Formats: sequence, C-alpha cells, structure tokens
Amino acid sequence: MATNRLKEHYNKEVKDKLQAELKIDNVMATPRLLKVVINVGAGEAATNKNVLDKIQEQIGWISGQKPVVTKARKSVAAFKIRKDLAIGVKVTLRGEKMYVFLDKLIGIVMPRIRDFRGISESTVDQSGNMNIGFNEQTIFPEIEFDKIDRIRGLQVTVVTNAKNREQGRKLFEMIGVPFKK
Repeated sequence: MATNRLKEHYNKEVKDKLQAELKIDNVMATPRLLKVVINVGAGEAATNKNVLDKIQEQIGWISGQKPVVTKARKSVAAFKIRKDLAIGVKVTLRGEKMYVFLDKLIGIVMPRIRDFRGISESTVDQSGNMNIGFNEQTIFPEIEFDKIDRIRGLQVTVVTNAKNREQGRKLFEMIGVPFKK
C-alpha cells in the first residue's frame, strides 16, 4: 500500500524543519498528529430516531470508517434530553485514515468553502490542537446533495502532541493548513 502524500510530506520535510525551528533536541518531542475526531451533535434525535442512522451513514462516507453513536451524559429538561439518550455521532481516525482525511480536508474541502480566506488562528487551542466547525456536510465530495435529508454542521478536532499553541500552529502551518493572513 502506498503511503499518503501528507504523511510522506510530514516525515520527509516537516518533521526536520519543525524540530530545527522550535529548537527541540529529542526527535520524539517533535509535534506530530495523533488523531482526528469528527463529531455531529443531533439534539433532534430526542424526537426523531431515524436521524442518527442518516448521520452515521454520512459520517461513514466522509471518514471511510464506521462511526459510533454518542449518548447524553446528563439530563437537560429544557432540551427534552434524558441521561443515556443517543444524541450524536462521532468517529475517531488514526494512522493512515487520519492522514487521508486531513489531506482531503486541506486540499479539497477547504477550497470548496464559499468566500474562504483561511482559518482563524483561534482554532488552535492552548494545547496545540485544532478545532474547526463546518456549517454543512455538503462541502465534502462524498456527500451527494440529493441524498441528504437536511443540512447539518459538524465539528472536526485534530489532536496533536504539541506542548502549546505556538508549536501546534507551526505544525499545522507546515503541513499546509491555510490560516488567515
């Protein structure tokens, strides 16, 4: 199996440059990608049980992996949510699938966003992880507009082993994530 472009780019170019630029002595301390979590919250699942099946199917298409249903941790009467009620779908990608998804996200999905000028620097948190929210799932090439029941947002979290925001930001910048200038 051929290695992914993004993984190859990270291993051949980014890792060494990052280590030199951040003045890191230990190779293992160099910031790297650990996992990608794709999450869709569906509060409407409290009243409509079929919603989660549709969301699971769509997230499966996007990620290439079977997602799991998430349950409410506590009851919230205002939203008609009880503890342990299925209210969302998530999938965690690691290894090869993670790199394939990120390559697609950076190279295909982000340029498809209308009026896209880059990602805000505030998407990288204090721990060096990146959180991006998308308003609709239709920007992913696997989703056919005719086959969806309604437009839903989704959250993509990219987890790294970076020690702080600066290391995380530098890692994302070097792998090709477009930030606002």
